[in-house]
Amino acid sequence: MTTVTVQEVPERYNACDILDHNMEAGQGDKVAIHCGADTLTYADLAARTHAFGAALHEAGVRREERVLLILDDTPAWPIAFLGAMRVGAVPVPVSFLDNPQNFAHYLRDSYARVVVVECGVSDKLAGVLADVPARPLVWSANGDAEGAIPLDELLAEHAGAEVTTVDTHRDDMAFWLYSSGSTGKPKGVVHLHHDIPYTCQTYARHILEIDEADITLSTTKLYHAYGMGANLSFPYSAGASSVLLPGRANPEGALSVAAEFRPTLFFSVPTLYNAMLNLPDAREYDLSSVRRCASAAEPLSPTVLRRWRETFGLDILDGIGSTEMLHIYCSNRPDHIVPGTSGEPVPGYEIKLLDEDGQEVPDGEIGNLHVRGDSAHAFYWHQHEKTKATLKGEWLFTGDRYRHTAEGGYVYEGRADDMIKVGGLWVSPIEVEHTLAEHPLVIEAAAVGVRVEETTRVKAYVTCREREQSDEELAAELQGWCKERLRRYEYPHFFAFVDELPKTLTGKIQRYKLRELDQS
Repeated sequence: MTTVTVQEVPERYNACDILDHNMEAGQGDKVAIHCGADTLTYADLAARTHAFGAALHEAGVRREERVLLILDDTPAWPIAFLGAMRVGAVPVPVSFLDNPQNFAHYLRDSYARVVVVECGVSDKLAGVLADVPARPLVWSANGDAEGAIPLDELLAEHAGAEVTTVDTHRDDMAFWLYSSGSTGKPKGVVHLHHDIPYTCQTYARHILEIDEADITLSTTKLYHAYGMGANLSFPYSAGASSVLLPGRANPEGALSVAAEFRPTLFFSVPTLYNAMLNLPDAREYDLSSVRRCASAAEPLSPTVLRRWRETFGLDILDGIGSTEMLHIYCSNRPDHIVPGTSGEPVPGYEIKLLDEDGQEVPDGEIGNLHVRGDSAHAFYWHQHEKTKATLKGEWLFTGDRYRHTAEGGYVYEGRADDMIKVGGLWVSPIEVEHTLAEHPLVIEAAAVGVRVEETTRVKAYVTCREREQSDEELAAELQGWCKERLRRYEYPHFFAFVDELPKTLTGKIQRYKLRELDQS
């Protein structure tokens, strides 16, 4: 295995170097960003990060103070993110689609001095500012908002400024990402300056093999660790170009933008890959420019992989990553794809599966996934007990349950709290869901455990294509389908047919909401 270490990053290092090295290499005229009709070269982007940094200086923002970014995927996002790090401030990007209650939580938790907010959601922010002990400065992006200073005006005012990039240590706090669990408030995941280049030296270098000729397109937003790597860290590190996709990701929009801007690297999630395939005119979209597709966030169904190959003639590299590890640390390879698995560890990372006693499990048995690699977060902000429960020395306890096959590849069995115990035997919701997804009438499914007369049974929530059968008839057909393909205790005893499944903003199925629905 190729060894990658954090020592390959200089001791004095600022993550803004992923942008600046392109200037030093004479790449200033190269297009860094395509966004609709707008383009920014690397020189344009660098100049605006200097202007943003100068505006922060004028606002009195000091080293390691937080700057909250509530932004869509437009050039304002990388300008603010990189510009804040340039002057030693700590950008904290969150979803612009989030709710006002979480906006208030982010402000109180981070002590943000400045908020850069998408003008279209500024009213949601304004409604909670009175509840924040220290009111921050508010700058609006991509339009004017009441009570906010337009970001464009600030950038114009400071155009031509050249701020000194702060001499940070590679282990200084660089940025935060918020991670939502199944319960409680989102957690602030603290990352260091060396974490970004580490992911570029590992996944981007060894799996994507990215270079300056590439064009990236991600349907996952920049505020998410997966999207930030795919559409910012990786292309900028290689002097490549990125295509930003504003607004809510949808299948038609993603495929239309891909056909127009001709990306070579395409990043999405299983839910959206499936939705794109379900478009009646999917085959009419031209993806011939794409040389590599990647998937993360949820396990990729072998059925979706097969259909994607049949429709577009492309493979999808499924992998597993996390906000805590910043990007994908286990992945299938271009020359070795095992459908239904998350592949093998990316060079620079190690994985082990442990039982409840902390002992490694043999191939074929399910264990708790632990990962080691130098992109791991430093700690959770204001979450000391959670940090202790997650970080075990050099190892990160992920909360995911996996098994390793003798043929090669790690198979996801679900979150520890999603596993279903039926008659003393563990059932993986993923295996049930993948089996249901193979049925021609099923669009997607989610499996949970329900209590019936003091016993636990499997219940499947299913979204379907148009059909002639009644719910009862289809339930019987799907139950028979599962009995033929699963172990005797794994098939669903109960079915519910729904229009859609509850999901996070990044497309993960929220099984806990289905469990709560059954308990109500």
